[in-house]
Amino acid sequence: MLNRFTRRFALLMSAALMFTGPAHAQEQKIRISHGHGLLYLPLMVMRDQGLIEKQAKAMGLGQAQVSWVVLDGGNVINDAMLAGNLDVAGIGAPGFLTLWSKARGIPRSEVIGLSALSSSALWLNTTNPAIKSVKDIGPKDKIAIPGIKTSLSAVVLQMVAAKTFGVEQYDKLDANTVSLAHPEAMNALLTGKTEINAHLTSPPFSYMELQNPKVHRVFDSTEVLGNITLDVVFASKRFVDERPKLVAAFLAAQEEANALIAKDRKAAAQIYLRVSSAKLSLDEVEKMLADPSMTFSTTPVSVMDYAVFMSKAGTIKTKPGKWTDLFVPNLHTKQGS
Repeated sequence: MLNRFTRRFALLMSAALMFTGPAHAQEQKIRISHGHGLLYLPLMVMRDQGLIEKQAKAMGLGQAQVSWVVLDGGNVINDAMLAGNLDVAGIGAPGFLTLWSKARGIPRSEVIGLSALSSSALWLNTTNPAIKSVKDIGPKDKIAIPGIKTSLSAVVLQMVAAKTFGVEQYDKLDANTVSLAHPEAMNALLTGKTEINAHLTSPPFSYMELQNPKVHRVFDSTEVLGNITLDVVFASKRFVDERPKLVAAFLAAQEEANALIAKDRKAAAQIYLRVSSAKLSLDEVEKMLADPSMTFSTTPVSVMDYAVFMSKAGTIKTKPGKWTDLFVPNLHTKQGS
């Protein structure tokens, strides 16, 4: 009888191991995306230095399997998240708000913010000498942005238009926009071989374009909107609920990356050049990182400004009551939006 019990117990334990084994292995996997620009530097540092793997080991999770992909534009990133091809992504705050609102209350589609990512200035650069302000933009002028209507650049342009022409005309310049990733948009602007003669972009592309004497800056977004959070990190809510320890490892890795950037600007610049393959000198990247508007923090700043505007504009149907509705609880004690 004891032998029968022993054999049965062994079979049950074997079945349990077969059931829990894959789930445990699955918990160590995380798929992340970041964009091309300098605003994604913390994620690039995490990628280059293996910081998620390091933090996962320190938390007793074993060897984390981290995969990375480069995606640009809120629409593209959101589609990948909804399709189940991403767990975590860096994105412009408006793109995150769009999906947060759209997927609210849909269990397998819901998303939640993990942290802020970066703040800086977006510049509208142009090769048209007649454009001195947004009021000078005519019907034939074409402005490249990563995604129509919901990308960071698209919403910032709408917010600037609202302040310039009045709230009711927030979409006055939408017809002038063309969807194109920042690297391709910069190339189009500088070569002059397409209809694009303006580009609303972030570092390093904004700086690189101004090196061409034919290009001038029309506006700096911080002059109009202040130095608010531009990019955030968000995740599938299902992923956050099922893998809280891996999420904790991710957030610890992000804090470590931010500390490295603050402590060693040269090392951070080297990592950016290594991961992005940008055609810049080390000195150029260091100077960009020294810009007072360029900050990397997990604390959201004025994210509700986007939410209020997008709600009034009708681009999101569900408006968060407060900024803490958008982010994981561990951020709620921080002084954010």
